[in-house]
Amino acid sequence: MDQQYESEDGDKPEEYCGIVGVYLTDRGASASRLAYYGLQSLQHRGQESTGIASANGEKVDHFRKMGLVADVYDRENLSSLEGHIAIGHVLYSTSGKASIENAQPFVSKSKLGTIAIAHNGSLVNTDPMKEFLEETGSTFTSSSDSEVIIKLIAKNYKKGLERALTDTIQLIKGSFALAVMTEKTLIGARDPNGIRPLCLGKVQDGWMLASESCAIDAVGGELVRDIEPGEIVIINDDGVLSFNFGEKTAKKTCIFEYVYFARPDSVMDGIPVLEARIKMGEVLARESGVAADVVVGVPDSGLGAALGFSRASGIPYAMGIVKNKYIGRTFIAPSQEEREQMVFVKLNAVKSDIEGKRVVIIDDSIVRGTTSRRLIQLLRKAGAREVHFRISSPPVKYPCYFGIDTPARAELISANHEIDAIREAIGADSLAFISMEGMVEALDQAEFEATGKVNGHDPRRDAKDGKTERRANGDGEATNCGYCQGCFVGEYPMPMIGELGKR
Repeated sequence: MDQQYESEDGDKPEEYCGIVGVYLTDRGASASRLAYYGLQSLQHRGQESTGIASANGEKVDHFRKMGLVADVYDRENLSSLEGHIAIGHVLYSTSGKASIENAQPFVSKSKLGTIAIAHNGSLVNTDPMKEFLEETGSTFTSSSDSEVIIKLIAKNYKKGLERALTDTIQLIKGSFALAVMTEKTLIGARDPNGIRPLCLGKVQDGWMLASESCAIDAVGGELVRDIEPGEIVIINDDGVLSFNFGEKTAKKTCIFEYVYFARPDSVMDGIPVLEARIKMGEVLARESGVAADVVVGVPDSGLGAALGFSRASGIPYAMGIVKNKYIGRTFIAPSQEEREQMVFVKLNAVKSDIEGKRVVIIDDSIVRGTTSRRLIQLLRKAGAREVHFRISSPPVKYPCYFGIDTPARAELISANHEIDAIREAIGADSLAFISMEGMVEALDQAEFEATGKVNGHDPRRDAKDGKTERRANGDGEATNCGYCQGCFVGEYPMPMIGELGKR
């Protein structure tokens, strides 16, 4: 089956995938069932294919298929995935690459044993690594960079799993959160910049790795901590062994996780996602307040920022827009025009909240601008007297190379137009984006309230020690912060390789 799925409007960046890993000490327990529930909770991170691999100490079984988690698995195929260890994956691939060959987990079998891998992220040196492997006899069945990772691990497996994984991680460049499994062991690893998320949880009789904490919550587990940038954790009957793989680390978590990708009930690198979005809305109100009668959030990722904007501005919050819950984030629409039209099917205005009022509508981002234009049409049709658009992230001007599917620069409206031209194109009475400095400030506030730290440091102790505080450069970019801001400012955590930077 090679069925292609599209995002609902083609006007949002899409997350590539989500991963889970489960290790249970009870040999008779079913790790695949916990992996299944975890994947259900991560469905928002990828809706094109899914797979689970399981191990019982002696053998590895695996199953993968195109489609949504609820449609792919049933009692029969879950029962066939025996064992107390499992890894799982949900995938969103770039356009044209949706195929069963790219579905994960990937499994490699040899006389030394079996390895399975689930990968969230994107490598920037795939081509040279693939060329190297092909020259030494490897063959490939997919176009996925994740297959490069498992081939590298398998090639070095004779050195032992720990050494093979460490050697592989030092060769690959880019973003990666990995769940790796053998017949007897579960391993998690996160790239030296921590661009893609990965956390560790305690479940009954064992442990769980997941892209987001909401997956751990879904199985009744407890979040223990986030896997640190550059960290490898090995989970077996002895518990959890942790070590760093030697490369210098500098945390640069994808800032868009907090803006849009992550579920609002997740906690990521110590920051509650919903609280971060509320803080962004509060900063947005301070930076770009406007006289209005009601604040409305675009379901679902604009709701937290709308609540924060309402609190800070004193403008009443209203539902304003209702989402049709029976239309998911994936459906087939053959043309861009039809995908744009589906906004009216998925969202509808509450006329009693809107009619005759000056409306502030809050969304998380503007990419191409098509959805924004449709939303404003929706509100005006419902009788809005004025529509003021506020965005809880800065203008998206550059593509992402680390696991997010964003359009090329030519298709990014903010890369090619000034704010007033965008406002005119989407039909808003006014338009404003949060500043880069303001968004990082919001994340700092959310982290400090949750943990007492900012970017992993106690600011009170830093001030006492005379360390400098974060400041903005001349372009408003927040310096010395722990987030990748590449899609906003065009500066990435590592050099681009080959032609990637010219995209």
